[in-house]
Amino acid sequence: MDYNKLANLLFPDITKSVADYEEHYPKRKLPPEAKVTRLGPSPTGFIHLGNLYGAFADERLAHQSGGVFILRIEDTDQKRKVEGSEEVVIKALDYFGIHFDEGATLDGEKGEYGPYYQSNRVAIYQTVAKHLVEIGCAYPSFATAEELDEIRQKQEVQKLVPGYYGEWALDRNLNYEDIETKIKAGEPWVLRLLSTGDPSETMQVEDAIRKSVQVHPNNMDAVLLKTNGVPTYHFAHVVDDHFMRITHVVRGEEWLSTLPIHLELFEILGWDHPVYCHTAHLMKMDGDTKRKLSKRKDPEMSLSYYAEVGHFPAAVREYIITLANSNYEEWHQANQEQPLEEFQFSLEHMSTSGALFDMNKLNDVAKDVLLKTSEEDIADFLINWATRYKEEAAPIFTRDRDKLIKILAIGRDEKKPRKDLEYCLQIFDFISYFFDEWFTIVDELPENVNAQAARAILTDYLATYDQNDDNGNWFNKIRDITEKLGYAVKMKDYKKHPEDYNGHVGDVSTVVRLAVTGRRNSPDIWTIQQILGEKSVRSRLQTYMGSLS
Repeated sequence: MDYNKLANLLFPDITKSVADYEEHYPKRKLPPEAKVTRLGPSPTGFIHLGNLYGAFADERLAHQSGGVFILRIEDTDQKRKVEGSEEVVIKALDYFGIHFDEGATLDGEKGEYGPYYQSNRVAIYQTVAKHLVEIGCAYPSFATAEELDEIRQKQEVQKLVPGYYGEWALDRNLNYEDIETKIKAGEPWVLRLLSTGDPSETMQVEDAIRKSVQVHPNNMDAVLLKTNGVPTYHFAHVVDDHFMRITHVVRGEEWLSTLPIHLELFEILGWDHPVYCHTAHLMKMDGDTKRKLSKRKDPEMSLSYYAEVGHFPAAVREYIITLANSNYEEWHQANQEQPLEEFQFSLEHMSTSGALFDMNKLNDVAKDVLLKTSEEDIADFLINWATRYKEEAAPIFTRDRDKLIKILAIGRDEKKPRKDLEYCLQIFDFISYFFDEWFTIVDELPENVNAQAARAILTDYLATYDQNDDNGNWFNKIRDITEKLGYAVKMKDYKKHPEDYNGHVGDVSTVVRLAVTGRRNSPDIWTIQQILGEKSVRSRLQTYMGSLS
């Protein structure tokens, strides 16, 4: 067959050559060790934790080597596209400090290797497709869905691997006249790879995470262009990775099964393939069982979840790197004042069996990160979060920003500083009692104290309360009330002879704490009262006394 003639029949409007694009997208002038990576999300309206995990690896590999990190929007499947998804993707990644050097942005595209939307690169794909036809490595297939289904059924009966390959790929044998007739008749066609692989063989392929993976060569005549002339993922990413000069591709292990197709395309086209880095799935414990994180089952899989509950980006980033590199925690212990960007991220330390994602561990990391974050920064982040996700709180936090900062500062400068701030929703629940708008009594009186005893404690407390007392004077008054009302001043005395006392000093202070905060547990009550002010403290004490019956 005259393949040049066939190529011109199939692609009459394609006038450029592969060489033209090689010249248009030259090799990048970067240091020898520089890595060029890309993130290629589909605009489906959903971006998940796995994307962030991979994006973090991409970003670190590129930026710590003096390379380039690209955002490429893989939007060739228009049926799945959700309007505005690109903005969702860009904003979500920006929220977590993932910044790109090239690619799609909210203000258009930047970079010399675009377009960065695959839907705008169709002419490039068709040029390469035409070249594959010219060298006899691709052909048009007119097989209908019904015919493909019939082939599959026959293969199942014979217990063969289903697919379009070998003797089952009937359109391989069409001659030029048959093809021309079908095209002139308006029959739809796809372009398929003419595979020459032998699946009975095996080959070892370098993988930067798994060191080496064993695969069988591809023998499937994979679809390269769909009937509308738009490429499949398998074809588009090979073309784009070559012309964008990508050096490393970080992607999930689910792509291992199609790796042979990609390798075959690179080989046929005479291009060096990038270093593939197949990450393991993120896992979680479900009872006693370890399973993959699921978009359907696990809200924490969606990146929007972290913004909605108000996780601090720095905390999520630090937790992601502990998942990505097993040696990070040891480095961090020895370099606590260094930003994580100083850590030398490596693919060799990424898990091959599935990193275990644990929300409790994330919250523990957040406590440490927030302890190093100023109260002012936490307050501002909290206000910004409330503006979007808890509108009723935003004006109150803004109005009382100074008060909010004092609240957040409680106990953070001590020898054993408080580490109980995790994320915005938790912080709001934790501090809401400071604000009259949300103050409520949530706990019961201590076991040793009934309503009558509580009124007696609070009556004496109100009578002696002085906002100007320092912490020492304040506690001396608590001790005096404790002794006067028959409670043990020292816990050891109560434990030895509980029958001699109505309770202990902890019961007395708990009644006061409950009246002022609504809770039996809280930070230092004297500090809380200093922040609330005398008017608010007296009002709460009196209101609570009135509720006791």
